[in-house]
Amino acid sequence: MTIQAIAFDAYGTLFDVYSIGALAERLFPGNGAQLAELWRDKQIEYTRLRTMCSTYKPFWEVTQDALVFSCRKLGLDLTLDAQNSLMGQYAKLQSFPENLGVLRKLKDMGLKLAILSNGNPQMLDSAVEAAGMRSIFHHILSVDTVKKFKTAPEAYQLAPDVFGLSARNILFVSSNCWDACGASWFGYTTFWVNRANAPLEELGVTPDATGSDMTSLLQFVKKHIGEPK
Repeated sequence: MTIQAIAFDAYGTLFDVYSIGALAERLFPGNGAQLAELWRDKQIEYTRLRTMCSTYKPFWEVTQDALVFSCRKLGLDLTLDAQNSLMGQYAKLQSFPENLGVLRKLKDMGLKLAILSNGNPQMLDSAVEAAGMRSIFHHILSVDTVKKFKTAPEAYQLAPDVFGLSARNILFVSSNCWDACGASWFGYTTFWVNRANAPLEELGVTPDATGSDMTSLLQFVKKHIGEPK
């Protein structure tokens, strides 16, 4: 195994999708965490349904649709102001605290870094800018290019194409186990950032490595490319 580049999932991996729960709690007291969780589950469900049925919509629109459904499901009165506030927060989600420092170290090691995300370009640009990561990545890749969400092979093919490398020489990093499994099926070397200590998905495939945060990813990478000179 020779790692020459790293492709990162964005939502849940670089940016904390559940950090929006604090705003949701202020808007809907007693329901913030539940709304954040259902919103995320429905968002991913819609990406899968739309890819299977070839009815692509940009991730921003899918995210908004999932929010509207989730509030209706929970019996919450989603006003236009509340919707705009929550979607605005989604455009600038918090980064996990160790991420920026780890990303800088990985770049200093000479690795090529990319984001490979379901997010459409405008969403990703906004989140990357808010997190101060603009100078970190060589490429920001959106499935909007192929109009299919992960785990479609066409989505995963974006990084090998732009890097000019085989998938096995690219480390794909995600905090979503289903995403790490999909990337493993595709042929990537994979690292699952298992922040929630969740069980492995029963899909008959195991990521190449697992750690509890991005710091553990850094240790894994050092073992496979050596310390920088």
